[in-house]
Amino acid sequence: MRFMMLMIPLGYESAPADVQLDPERVAAMMRYNEALKDAGVLITLDGLHPPSMGARVSFAAGEPIVTDGPFAEAKEVLGGYWMIDVASRAEAIAWAKKCPASPNEIIEIRQVQEMSDFPPDVQVAAAGFDGLKT
Repeated sequence: MRFMMLMIPLGYESAPADVQLDPERVAAMMRYNEALKDAGVLITLDGLHPPSMGARVSFAAGEPIVTDGPFAEAKEVLGGYWMIDVASRAEAIAWAKKCPASPNEIIEIRQVQEMSDFPPDVQVAAAGFDGLKT
């Protein structure tokens, strides 16, 4: 089962583009990432620049509207993610609990939808999608 663990650092929604990282915290996170890799559960991971460097494309008016970050209404934003492959939701939670996160960080765990999770008519509508994955 694939799970995405989403890092939500509280306050990151207003972080400046040149946010400075603490080298000790980065080193601790790298040790955690290495543990995921050594256990054979890590698929991929990435950190994300703050929203002040991002953009949103909304479609509320039927046409795409681009808004540059930061986003005033944002209360929680992603700081990064891990994609892991484990046997169960409980195992994904166990890995998240091992993360050296600070008190202002939350990890949200979401299972990736597999084609077999959908009814046959949806599987037919999405036929060929597996070939699009890299």
